[in-house]
Amino acid sequence: MSTVIRVENLGKCYTIKHQSQARSGEGLRHALQDAFSAPFRRSASSGPGSENEEFWALKEVSFEVRDGEVVGIIGRNGAGKSTLLKVLSRITEPTIGRVGLKGRVASLLEVGTGFHPELTGRENIFLNGAILGMSRAEVKSKFDEIVDFSGVEKFLDTPVKHYSSGMYVRLAFAVAAHLEPEILIIDEVLAVGDAEFQKKCLGKMRDVATGGRTVLFVSHNLGAVQALCGRAVLLKEGQIIGDGLPSEVMRGYILSGDGIQTQSRKSVRPGIKQIESLSTAQKSYPPRRPLEFRVVVSPPVIAEAFHLSLTISTLGGEELFLVSTEHLNERQRGHGSMLQFTIRQPWLAPGEYSVSVLIYADGIGTIDRWDHAIGFVIEDVGEESYYGFQSSKGCRTLLSDFTVTASDFNEVMGASL
Repeated sequence: MSTVIRVENLGKCYTIKHQSQARSGEGLRHALQDAFSAPFRRSASSGPGSENEEFWALKEVSFEVRDGEVVGIIGRNGAGKSTLLKVLSRITEPTIGRVGLKGRVASLLEVGTGFHPELTGRENIFLNGAILGMSRAEVKSKFDEIVDFSGVEKFLDTPVKHYSSGMYVRLAFAVAAHLEPEILIIDEVLAVGDAEFQKKCLGKMRDVATGGRTVLFVSHNLGAVQALCGRAVLLKEGQIIGDGLPSEVMRGYILSGDGIQTQSRKSVRPGIKQIESLSTAQKSYPPRRPLEFRVVVSPPVIAEAFHLSLTISTLGGEELFLVSTEHLNERQRGHGSMLQFTIRQPWLAPGEYSVSVLIYADGIGTIDRWDHAIGFVIEDVGEESYYGFQSSKGCRTLLSDFTVTASDFNEVMGASL
């Protein structure tokens, strides 16, 4: 098979501008003075006191993809996945390095990418076809399939600016997948659609892959990556730290902790987040021993009252069970707190698992979530009499065997199921 994507020593650098400290009496005169002097200010590399900082979203990234390969790109938020796809899609230029692409590229990176909001769905189908280098006759030959797959036939002659995000992504995916590009690039945008449409999209991607076309697929749904992809690439802080079989790369992704058992939200992605950190008492547990997890929530939480839940999943992304403060018939108040969850009877088979954490509130929904934040192992001790489950079907029948405790810093709230 020939190489259709070649990335050599790729790097992408952004300049982050920091707000300088406000001056007393600041007004129009200072604003005009700042605007006039801005072109003459030194950059971050000029020395201390600068207001600019360099941020390398990608650093020394090199890999090749062969014709017909389906490659999953995984990593925590802020790892550089979307930046890589934008460079490959020619949406942004790299700072250093080279990218070689062989064939037509269709990309679906954000809801409505490549759509003109003032044009109708029908017109945007032909516009996207033209962007991909297809003739009008080629687009017409696929038109009915695209419309049928998208399910937006009723609104086909409505300007897409009036579409919901779900309608947008339905039509955008249908166009990208049916116009037969040699390379299909898809980001996590499929999460916008409902469960039925996601299943439909994954089936279409499987058809595209078996048809010999090349697919790059970014997703936090590890089950989908394992089901669709024959290879996975793991990014961390803009660099490739894993490349190989999905099962092996995902194991490194979920169990990565750099030798510690705590993952800090600030080290994962920039920005203010409500979940400060998630930790486990140990990385490896004997069978049936209680599992202990501690969550620190940074103040202030935007909701006056909120719930916090933990979900344990397999390496393949299948959710086994969930424990929540909602089970305690109590709510955590919107201040900084440390919550400890103890799962007293974890009927889990030996193997590797991941833990996700979620803050949500009535009337608001999800406030903050952190998928696959940390991982842990259930040891294989060779006990013939021991049995456990790595299937949600088994775990759901045994939820009565699980208990959970939670407390804040002051031990004000203590309860158990």
